[in-house]
Amino acid sequence: MSTIAFIGLGIMGGPMAAHLVRAGHTVLGVNRSPAAVQRLVEAGGRDGGGLSAAVREADVVVTMVPDSPDVESLALGPDGIYAHARPGTLHLDMSTIRPDVAVALAAAGAEAGVRVLDAPVSGGQAGAQEATLSIMVGGDAEAFEAARPLFEVVGRTVVHVGPAGAGQTVKAANQLVVGGTYQLLAEAIVFLRAHGVDDEAALRVLAGGLAGSTVLDRKGASMLAGTFEPGFRVDLHHKDLGIVTAAAREQGVALPLGALTAQLMGALRAQGDGGLDHSALLRGVERLSGRPVSGD
Repeated sequence: MSTIAFIGLGIMGGPMAAHLVRAGHTVLGVNRSPAAVQRLVEAGGRDGGGLSAAVREADVVVTMVPDSPDVESLALGPDGIYAHARPGTLHLDMSTIRPDVAVALAAAGAEAGVRVLDAPVSGGQAGAQEATLSIMVGGDAEAFEAARPLFEVVGRTVVHVGPAGAGQTVKAANQLVVGGTYQLLAEAIVFLRAHGVDDEAALRVLAGGLAGSTVLDRKGASMLAGTFEPGFRVDLHHKDLGIVTAAAREQGVALPLGALTAQLMGALRAQGDGGLDHSALLRGVERLSGRPVSGD
């Protein structure tokens, strides 16, 4: 069993850390909000006592935070993870960040004797709660094998996709597909309603055919109900699509539908919906169509 410093106990990190506790690992919680640490303690984990104390005790460090600068501030510098970690420590960054930052972190970790894997996840809040996440891992193959048992506690599909940064590149592609799927589902709902079709029956039959998707299965009903409690916020998907478009530009790749989806996500955020679930793309289509806006 491992001693794990788990940094970032939010909507995703909290359930993931609790699964590791139930699997028998010693999990030291670190979070800006003390309430999140207390929830982990109630689930059988421990208060890590801050980043440096938790990292010094751990043989595995997991970071699950919102963005590239957050991971960099945790990992680098005289008070960061790599300054306090013991040689051989695994750092599993399960955040969604820029691929180039993941590559730089792996290099910085190697200089400090820390084995770094970029291991972003897909599956949303439900996947975290149910331990059914898809985990795409970039980094050293030997380090991946050492970490695999931990990944398999929180995920159902665990794949080593290549060297450092590859996990984040695959996650960017994932967010491209998910964002586009939400947008098209939103458009389909507005289209169906405009024609007076029974939207619940329509989505049920769509889910059984080629138009079916996990997005439709998990979010179709809540979109019809106009309920947008965040499992994954518009703000975060906006950030992720920025990663996608920037990385595509660097490689000279055209993403016409992806770029449009990024613009629509950004517009939704500008209209004050950044704190809602990304399924709130429905609200943007309704506004563009001059129809009543769900959830208002």
